[in-house]
Amino acid sequence: MSKNVEAFDRWIRSSFVEMNSELEESYFAQAERHVVEGIGDAIKRQIHDEGRSYILPLLKEGNTDEGFERAYDLLGAVGLYMAACRRHEITEPSRETTSPLVEASALALHIATTVGVSPRFATAHLATHNLAKEGLPRTFTNLKDEYIFLDYNTLGVLAYQRAADALRRILPMGISHPVTYYLLGNAKDALTDVIAFNDTLFSTLDIDRFFCCVRPYYKPYRVGPNVYRGANAGDFAGINVVDLLLGLCSADNPSYSQVLVDKFLFMLPDEQNMLRDCMRRKSLLNEFSDALETSNGDEWFSRNLKVFLEVCDTHGKTAAQHHDQLVNKFITGPAAKLPETGLVNITASGPPLPVLLDALEKLRDLRLGADRDDIPSRYSDLQRLRASLP
Repeated sequence: MSKNVEAFDRWIRSSFVEMNSELEESYFAQAERHVVEGIGDAIKRQIHDEGRSYILPLLKEGNTDEGFERAYDLLGAVGLYMAACRRHEITEPSRETTSPLVEASALALHIATTVGVSPRFATAHLATHNLAKEGLPRTFTNLKDEYIFLDYNTLGVLAYQRAADALRRILPMGISHPVTYYLLGNAKDALTDVIAFNDTLFSTLDIDRFFCCVRPYYKPYRVGPNVYRGANAGDFAGINVVDLLLGLCSADNPSYSQVLVDKFLFMLPDEQNMLRDCMRRKSLLNEFSDALETSNGDEWFSRNLKVFLEVCDTHGKTAAQHHDQLVNKFITGPAAKLPETGLVNITASGPPLPVLLDALEKLRDLRLGADRDDIPSRYSDLQRLRASLP
């Protein structure tokens, strides 16, 4: 790591966090907590100017070719700086045609092109690829609720990855293999952990602190002339690998494929490759449906199908839990209290909140295998398989 990178990293982990935290306390003390204009202007200028002073030598230094991990880590630091400037409305996409953070944009674009990802911070930068130093990973603030959100979000991501890994290991063995029963059990256990981690998150996280002081750092912002949507907790391959391999969602569904296209560059390159591979695979649901015609009551079929359906049910429960608790409790509810002006750019993904909620509801119901005829739900196929069990 070069001296310039080390200096920037130290600033991101210290003064940057302290200034953001001070601003959040000022915003939160107001009656209208969504208003940031005219508050803490001296601190905002300091964030902008100090960050730029660290980025200038990094831009001159160029690509030091220290490998993917170092480059990706630096992109995350630059992204945190740009996201904070967006949160404090030092930059604001609707009033700009190009980012005023000229040097930061140039550095982010340079790194992103080199490593093959989006030129802004992504979920992995604050989750699975967030190096802790002296017990503390990178954060925007020192607020307790940001720590809670990041820790349990990371645990959820890792649990989904365990489920995806177990399902992928079935592919070269086949659904009739004796070990498949245990791999399906591993996937179910991992998804059960997702539910447990989410339950703790939902019961511990303060609604107002999350909505007012954590969520705003995930807004879209410009890098150069283009607006890039905010980081999303679902920007990793695991959850979609589970969707596709179980067969609850399909890559030939245009709406679902659009979800995948939108998130590809927000994922790590290895995860992009994993997801592409799973998009071409035959799902386990289709495998069991085909085997139903020829199984003739074979013991392996009933044994493995039973646990497969339990995995599907558990995955559906995680989807319902996320939508009905996280989205409704921590986003929809607080948003309803805001004036019209406070709803602009409220979502990390960009579209208006009602549009986003409709898309999330359909995705939830695909994962539930719900009885709906306006989406390509696998409800009928699941019911047919359930009816075949003794």
